[in-house]
Amino acid sequence: MSKLMRDLNMGDDTISQLRLEALRLNDNSNTVITSVIPKFETRALPLDAISFEELDTFLKLPDGDYAVPTKFTEAVGYLVERKIDPFAYPFYWANKIGFNSRLIIPFLFKGVIVGWTARAFNDAKPKYLSEQQPGYVFNLDRQTNERNFVIVSEGPFDALSIDGCALLGAEIKDSQNWLLKQLGKEIVLVPDRDHEGPRTVEQALEFGWSVSMPEWPEGIKDVNDAVVKLGKLATLWLITNAKESNSLKIQLRAKKWFPKDQNEKNN
Repeated sequence: MSKLMRDLNMGDDTISQLRLEALRLNDNSNTVITSVIPKFETRALPLDAISFEELDTFLKLPDGDYAVPTKFTEAVGYLVERKIDPFAYPFYWANKIGFNSRLIIPFLFKGVIVGWTARAFNDAKPKYLSEQQPGYVFNLDRQTNERNFVIVSEGPFDALSIDGCALLGAEIKDSQNWLLKQLGKEIVLVPDRDHEGPRTVEQALEFGWSVSMPEWPEGIKDVNDAVVKLGKLATLWLITNAKESNSLKIQLRAKKWFPKDQNEKNN
């Protein structure tokens, strides 16, 4: 019913009010109405984690030269490979076993660190080590007022590539939807082009989001892939030109956009 009301262009505030009223009218309902807006607690980064800016002082020798660990150089090189400015976000690194082959990305909310993910830049397993609180949206703090819409992708590197937000997974939580809605902007999902993408698109439609499935060249499966191969400006241009809010057009586009075997797997 919520999806039908959104298709009829009813506002989310109105739909929420109708939900609450339906619960009040149901005498047999024992549902407890709680806020879906999450609250995040402060979290500590991994032990010995040092920001890239602090490393400038930490690595400086008495003679003015620098002792730069090979692993730190690899961390910076990994970001450069992915076309991300190493100093455009407060990245961290830790010179300790288990983390010296990982890039540490803090999760910020209202300027406070509420979690982190440590991404391996070699063959270390698992690929990600994370401390993540439910309902968190990555890079929300950096969505400025002058923007007309917010671009949402799955992974943190996708978000960092275009100054957007990330779900940190393929599922859209209710609390993530509400956090993004608080920005008062059009929300545009750019799904990964994989077997989970069609389901993410379905959820976006349920929440009344727009969706962009650009004409990526062969071999591009996500936003960061596009930035690496096409550049940031070209990627943003393709995303904005492909964004669509009509649910029927989005569904038809999804059938063609996702690889055929993945559509069949999703069905």
